[in-house]
Amino acid sequence: MRLIYFLVLALFSSLPCGASVFGNEVKWDHQSLIIDGHRVMPVMGEIHYSRIPANEWKDEIRKMKEGGVTIIATYVFWNHIEEEKDIFRWDGQRNLRRFLEVCKQEDMPVILRLGPFCHGEVRNGGIPEWVFGLKNAEGNTVRLRSEDSTFLQLVEKLYRQIFTQVQGLQWKDGGPVLAAQFDNEYRGRGSYLMALKRIALGVGFDLPFYTRTGWPELTTPVPYGEMIPLYGDYADGFWDKETTETAGNYYKAFNFKGFRSSTAIGTDLLGEQTEKINKGDEAYPYFTCELGGGMATAYHRRPFIYPEDTYSMAVVKLGSGSNLLGYYMYHGGTNPEGRLHTLNECQTSPGTANNDLPVCTYDFQAPLGEFGQPYPQYYTLRPLHLFMHDFGELLAPMQAVFPAPQDLQKGEDKVLRWSYRSDGTHAFVFINNYERLQNLSEKHNAKLEVCGVKFPKLTIPSNTICIFPVNVEGIRYATAQLVAKRGNKVYLQQIKGIPTTFCIDGKTHRNVKAQGCDKPVYLSKEKAYYLLTTEEAERLFLETDKRMVDKESRPNFSKLKEAGSLRSIVKGRAKVAEAPSNSDFEQAAIYKISLDNLDDRAHQLLSISYRGDCARLYANGHLIADNFYYGRPFLYGLWRLPEDCRELELRILPLQPDAPIYLPREASRMAGEEVLDIVIKDNEP
Repeated sequence: MRLIYFLVLALFSSLPCGASVFGNEVKWDHQSLIIDGHRVMPVMGEIHYSRIPANEWKDEIRKMKEGGVTIIATYVFWNHIEEEKDIFRWDGQRNLRRFLEVCKQEDMPVILRLGPFCHGEVRNGGIPEWVFGLKNAEGNTVRLRSEDSTFLQLVEKLYRQIFTQVQGLQWKDGGPVLAAQFDNEYRGRGSYLMALKRIALGVGFDLPFYTRTGWPELTTPVPYGEMIPLYGDYADGFWDKETTETAGNYYKAFNFKGFRSSTAIGTDLLGEQTEKINKGDEAYPYFTCELGGGMATAYHRRPFIYPEDTYSMAVVKLGSGSNLLGYYMYHGGTNPEGRLHTLNECQTSPGTANNDLPVCTYDFQAPLGEFGQPYPQYYTLRPLHLFMHDFGELLAPMQAVFPAPQDLQKGEDKVLRWSYRSDGTHAFVFINNYERLQNLSEKHNAKLEVCGVKFPKLTIPSNTICIFPVNVEGIRYATAQLVAKRGNKVYLQQIKGIPTTFCIDGKTHRNVKAQGCDKPVYLSKEKAYYLLTTEEAERLFLETDKRMVDKESRPNFSKLKEAGSLRSIVKGRAKVAEAPSNSDFEQAAIYKISLDNLDDRAHQLLSISYRGDCARLYANGHLIADNFYYGRPFLYGLWRLPEDCRELELRILPLQPDAPIYLPREASRMAGEEVLDIVIKDNEP
């Protein structure tokens, strides 16, 4: 049975529950977005419509809403729609207009990331193959992502095509399209981005605001007010050429700091970056568009992302002053099939050729995976999103203060990492005693004093990530986290390992125990306070707990062929290991998986536990899924199979000793290959 809200969240807390905001007045200032005069703190989740079958869009958008997402972001990949010159495809899962209509039906605003360059781990960053090597009127090769007039003519043609899908669905028309982003991770002249905006306006785009990625620093600025810069951070990166654990400076994402941007994103393309943003960008509101909801796996580097990684970064960003959390990705997907070549990023393509990504899968370990399956962070993040929804208007204008050092090094463990945001009277205290793969120690006798309120001395357990209120909702202070409010009911989350103390109505209540949603732990004259366990908070307002309806079965499978000779792993143009080719899989071990006893494939998820290097799945001789082994099962949504398919072929290449790849702790490094288990699970959340 599908998880649904007991009470469907409105888009923004200032509006009546269930009300549509399309067409309402949208403004922004240096602090936040403002909807009809009310400050809001949206949660933005990235999903790529062209990586999801069209018949699944409605259900997946609903799942995102249930997770607390209030705005969708999506790339429009140029080579997904004009792979062949002058042949534009808006059919099937490429039908942007239909996707936007579904978003309108589901009351979900959309930010379109228009390109022309997107990256998104797509071949050439989304720029079609035929664009490379084009000549302009002078006979010179067209300079991509520049003000070359020939290139801008191509962009105008692209934007005109996109606008045919958007027309009538812009915000001013009562449609879902709220904003647009120009290009992506651009480091050149701001005049190029302005040229893109002029083209967009010229073809008919008329939106409340426009955006750009705030990294890396531009060589010349964009005039103030033209595009809001949005930032990001990741817990790890497949793009790093190092094959060691915790390579790069991703550790900075777990420190509260005033610097908005990241020096770790896209180092394969952007090189080493300094902690510097464009002058004047601090005058914009602090928004993110690429907070790592997970991470893709490249052939040479395969990070395993933990739910604490994403949750910690989100809390750190809020505690550092961010007023819009945008996750990349929030929902994984599957690359569509190209007519001329595969559409995954790879070293052999003419552009953006620094990594080999899987041909099909773009699961990204996101809160909602490739087939809409919820990973643990889907639930971990929900209480935070409820909090932003219900308390965003109070939190948004609060300034961030950093009592702890902002320049902590990797694994530095001498101080408690904390910050607070305050308007002088009310405040929220943010604590993050977590860093990816570092096991920060328990902190004793932590002293927190905010707005004249002294918390009792606390012991903060290792891996604790939390937010405490000060002078909010009648609470003088609490060592529990506010989650939501409904009428006179206030819901808080108990923090594991920290005794819950409330100070309400001048009285201090210690060692308060969670009583769930049915029994308040305290009644004042105006409010009822409920204390929830972490598990209860993660599922607050969800009618059904999926774990109560999980079913599993095991299909028959057999090994048909042992693996042949091992391939020679070479390093490609980007000097990282090359992924195996189609011909390499001729030497793979082959298994047959029988589906004869499976009558109903709806909502059925195939889960293959194996060890090896990488694997591919075929139906009727056609490649349908692939996986770079990294310690998690290889998944496939069986509802996507052709009706006549009664068996699948699984091919696994053995893991080779000393292969030049990074595997996480969870993955077996044993040479060879083996299928450990195959199960079919119910994927209906």
